[in-house]
Amino acid sequence: MTALQKHSLTIAGHQTSLSLEPEFWQALQAAAAAEGKALAQLVGEIDQTRGQRNLSSAIRVWLLRRAQSLP
Repeated sequence: MTALQKHSLTIAGHQTSLSLEPEFWQALQAAAAAEGKALAQLVGEIDQTRGQRNLSSAIRVWLLRRAQSLP
């Protein structure tokens, strides 16, 4: 089992820490690059739409939905 990696980001003007598996960090960084956005900007957008999910879960779900919509 792969250990979680913790990263700190500033989103919406506040510092937050996220723990994700390395594969999810790589996918998130690739998605941000593909969309021409900074990582913190993309995470901030996901944060705004996450509802009741914690942010790490919301990112995983966002990445899954993105992967399912790609050709």
